[in-house]
Amino acid sequence: MPSSRAIVSSFSIAAILLLSHISSAQKRKDKDYAQLVNPFIGTGGHGHTYPGAVMPFGMVQLSPDTRLEGWDGCSGYHYTDTVVYGFSHTHLSGTGIPDYCDVLFMPTTGEPQFKNTEYRSGFKKKNEIATPGYYKTLLDKYNIGVELTATTRVGVHRYSYPSTEKANIIIDLQHRDEVLDSWIEVVNDHEVRGYRKSKSWANNQQVYFYAKFSKPFKTYGVASNNELLEGKIKAQGKNIKMYLQFNNPGEVITKVGISAVSAEGALKNLDAEVPDFDFKKIQKAAKATWNAELNKIQVEGGGPSSSQQSALSDEGTVNSPYGPAPAGKKVKPIDYAGIKQTIFYTALYHSMLAPNIYSDVDGQYRGMDQQVHTAQGFNCYTVFSLWDTYRAENPLLALIDRKRTLDFIKSFLAMYDQGGLLPIWPLASTETYCMIGNHSIPVIVDAYAKGIRDFDAAKAFTAMKAAVSRNQFGLDIYRKNGAALSDQEDASVSKTLEYAYDDWCIAQMAKMLNKPNDYAEYIQRAQYWKNVYNNQNGFMQARSNGGWLTPFDPTEINGNYTEGNSWQYSFMVPQDVETLMAKMGGKEAFEAKLDELFTTESKLKGSDIPDVAGLIGQYAHGNEPSHHMAYLYNFTASPEKTQFYIDRILREEYSNKPDGLAGNEDCGQMSAWYVMSSLGIYNIAPGQQAFQVGVPQFDKAVINLENGKQFTILNSGASIGKGNIYLQGMSLAKKTYNKLYLNFDDIANGGEFEVFAGKLANKLFVQDLERPTSKITDSLIVANPYIIAPAKSFKDPISIEIKSADQDAGIYYTLDGSTPTANSTPYTKPIAIAGNTTVKAIAIIKGKSSFIDEANFIKLRSDIKLTLVNKYLPSYADKGDESLINGIHGTANWHVGNWQGYQGKDLEAIIDMGAIKPVKQVSIGTLQDSNAWIVFPKYVQYWVSDDGRNYKLAATVNTKVDIKDTNLQTQEFTAPLNLNTHYIKIIAKQYGALPDWHESKGSQSYIFADEITVE
Repeated sequence: MPSSRAIVSSFSIAAILLLSHISSAQKRKDKDYAQLVNPFIGTGGHGHTYPGAVMPFGMVQLSPDTRLEGWDGCSGYHYTDTVVYGFSHTHLSGTGIPDYCDVLFMPTTGEPQFKNTEYRSGFKKKNEIATPGYYKTLLDKYNIGVELTATTRVGVHRYSYPSTEKANIIIDLQHRDEVLDSWIEVVNDHEVRGYRKSKSWANNQQVYFYAKFSKPFKTYGVASNNELLEGKIKAQGKNIKMYLQFNNPGEVITKVGISAVSAEGALKNLDAEVPDFDFKKIQKAAKATWNAELNKIQVEGGGPSSSQQSALSDEGTVNSPYGPAPAGKKVKPIDYAGIKQTIFYTALYHSMLAPNIYSDVDGQYRGMDQQVHTAQGFNCYTVFSLWDTYRAENPLLALIDRKRTLDFIKSFLAMYDQGGLLPIWPLASTETYCMIGNHSIPVIVDAYAKGIRDFDAAKAFTAMKAAVSRNQFGLDIYRKNGAALSDQEDASVSKTLEYAYDDWCIAQMAKMLNKPNDYAEYIQRAQYWKNVYNNQNGFMQARSNGGWLTPFDPTEINGNYTEGNSWQYSFMVPQDVETLMAKMGGKEAFEAKLDELFTTESKLKGSDIPDVAGLIGQYAHGNEPSHHMAYLYNFTASPEKTQFYIDRILREEYSNKPDGLAGNEDCGQMSAWYVMSSLGIYNIAPGQQAFQVGVPQFDKAVINLENGKQFTILNSGASIGKGNIYLQGMSLAKKTYNKLYLNFDDIANGGEFEVFAGKLANKLFVQDLERPTSKITDSLIVANPYIIAPAKSFKDPISIEIKSADQDAGIYYTLDGSTPTANSTPYTKPIAIAGNTTVKAIAIIKGKSSFIDEANFIKLRSDIKLTLVNKYLPSYADKGDESLINGIHGTANWHVGNWQGYQGKDLEAIIDMGAIKPVKQVSIGTLQDSNAWIVFPKYVQYWVSDDGRNYKLAATVNTKVDIKDTNLQTQEFTAPLNLNTHYIKIIAKQYGALPDWHESKGSQSYIFADEITVE
């Protein structure tokens, strides 16, 4: 165990860092930007943020909990709520899945209550105040004033009670998540400690806490299952709570340290960071720390001030870009600059709420292997929403917080050491595997490309290759076929595109590390996007059975795309934009496609995914795959459209209101996009040096770099007023600048970048600017051919075609399942298929071959007919009425289809043999994923009849697998019949209501079935 000297040393380091912040602040003349931050932005709508007290990237997020469940309760708080349950010490910022809200404290008066419906209180919005590091409210039920502040690892509460002999603090360890274990213990009349192990998104989260109180409590009570345990100072179980009672205390200050390691670790954190009970001093220090962080970017102007509005308003009517005033109504002049600065600094604040420090003051933390480790020379972090943040937040932090970025990477490598995998979406000490891709890779590569290199690059490179070489989430299918295939893997299009981008990043790392063989391999993989690009329609489309999955509608949200549709993924090639442009028909066609993206009146179809929000046409700013798309106009002849749409998105999708975010905040990404785009720079392909130039939104923005230099962005046209602004000219270091991008070194070396903007698009100016480059020119691949067929299963002979997106490719094929080569049959005309056939084809250009494209065609039995007595669910229809006898068997990955779903009624079907015939056996395939409510039938009955009216039971086959077996699996219910019959009736019996132990108890189960086989 570390010595007290080590802890003091750690605390001294923190003090030195704070002093250095203060020193640098004095040099750069820091301003009080914390006063501009509005933590309530994003707490309404679907932003999923919280308003409580937190330090930059802090371990503690001390905030009110007003909502216990539901998608809009992911952070524990929603602005529309008027009841508060208490104040817990951990919260997630803007996620789409709930977790955290650990260790709830709630002050009350009167007789202590342990049920949250009894101890909760109403509160009024007018009594809420939130600023960086501080939150305040009034509990109406008890007339108790609550104030919260925090250090990095400690939450500090100040409760102001009315005059009462029964002033209580309820500590609820059962609050919100499923509790696996917990305990609480009274140490003395000033201190308590405890532990909570819970399961939610993170399946094994452990939190210890240690609390100290400024005044002694006169009595206390420990409860298990809401029943007091007389005379107990400690209790353990799944529903443990406690009350502490003070006698007319007036004010009680509570400080709570937390740790994932131990109660002793929580105490060390507490004593190191909050040695006394001076609430105001802690609050003041929190504000100072936030100001030091916020002053890393100093902006001025951004629009007319309120004093300038009279010149712009029509008879006093002002239409704000953040919500129009009522038509014809005279309103108070609006401070455009103030509003934009508030949104900007709140966005910068939100960009600094996650990831969260996870190591204690002595460096100890709980690893992905659930063991305790010690971080040597860095802080360990958790809560990496990498699918979101690699796009804008991590590039922002690589620019303004390089030391912390280095700690992120060291945290990644520690996770790799402990679990053998770079993180995907780590939460506490759990890998949630949430979202797709392996996006710690672009974070590492982007940092390395930008000079953050004080880590083991060789290990990082090995870890990257290991991450994309595993057989998980369709990576094996992707490597084997040059694409994830929709009949084998869900989200196949999105995964192919995201995997290809990660591979491009690995190729860049290989180049920087001088590994030519690795570079050649991964730069080829970076082009696999070509295998899901349908050159016939210009969209990214799922591959199935050797061809394109049909029917196809680019507006449809379905299982082939992650939280989106084809419109929102067809431009997801930031590493190879110019090749995509060429495949779409060149600059003009590419620009027209972008225009259609933003202007189409087509509506979303398919699944209702609330993440797909903030729509401008089919562009969805409320979700991350769209975030780079407006910048793609920079590659066309009309970069002024980048300026137009960036300006529009900034104005329309963000506001100084609780619902001021277009979608989930996603741990900083939504806000980081605003920060970067407001500065007029955006990195569409992290790992690449170039920042796209958009349109700076402020008169002046100074980026204070950690190397002591400043990069200043000037735009005198930012204060023009209402409407869009466009580039009219640029200069860098006082010299004319003619590029639509800035390199990282241009920024890192400091200097001045000035743009001249006006209200009219300047086509003449922008047409001569040098465009950014995004094109893969090395080790070019041949795209896979594709097979066009009317169906996979057929009764009458069919004709198929084989085509290639590469016009100069030769196509060669086989029909016997053998591997095609250049010596196989060349494709010259459509091929007739009359029986069960496996077609394999390749495309070859100058001796270079594509992957093998494979399709299997099945001739259906013409002697049997299927009648469904009970109909399947429309959302789980597979291929329609004959899916159960089409010769195609569903796989364990039910997300890819090939299963019919039934709920609320049994599966009942009749097979007509056409005549009385001998039947040896009959079977039906089923699937179980009990976590998803899909349960094997209790039993399957087979009834037989000669006339189709009178049936007798021939066999009953019971399930061999219990519902408690949550493994994803299939089961054949096979019955030997050995009889003659004309009709076979199959009845698969529903399990019914889900049992009490199931998290969705009482809900009706599903039967998923595919392929009835009669022999």
